[in-house]
Amino acid sequence: MVRGTNFCERECYLGSVAKNEDGKIGVVAGLVRSAFLVNAVYAEASRERGLTPQQGQLLCVLMAQPYGMGELGAMLGLAKSSMTGLVDRTVRNGLVRREPDPRDTRAVRVALTPRGQDVAEEFYAETCRRIDRLPDGLSSAEREMLAGLLGRVVLDNEVPVVFLEQA
Repeated sequence: MVRGTNFCERECYLGSVAKNEDGKIGVVAGLVRSAFLVNAVYAEASRERGLTPQQGQLLCVLMAQPYGMGELGAMLGLAKSSMTGLVDRTVRNGLVRREPDPRDTRAVRVALTPRGQDVAEEFYAETCRRIDRLPDGLSSAEREMLAGLLGRVVLDNEVPVVFLEQA
């Protein structure tokens, strides 16, 4: 059982039990805890803009181009009903719209509205700024190495482009 009632206490405890004997964290724990760290950034940046983290992710995906509901569900790892609910809520907020799919008259695509584009760009810029600060303790060479290794993991696992490369 994890002791402590706040995040910091639990994280400190987990950090102490998740390290190897040499004080380093293994690949599995490092990747999982990194995912939690990035998710926390998404959650905070989303909350500050009145969004859910899922809405923030949706806006970032749609910055590249409009997508069909099935494509979005696959990219975001959501079931059809969850995807429909997410899009419905985001439409009600005036951030996205449904439009006919020119390739399939039975289908719709989801696209950013002008307001959604503004919110997406603001959210994206702030999220990039915060995530870019996470490895501040690394040297330039270490940051470059980290980017290369993470890039290989992402490409090897064919992760869809759910977040554009920062310009």
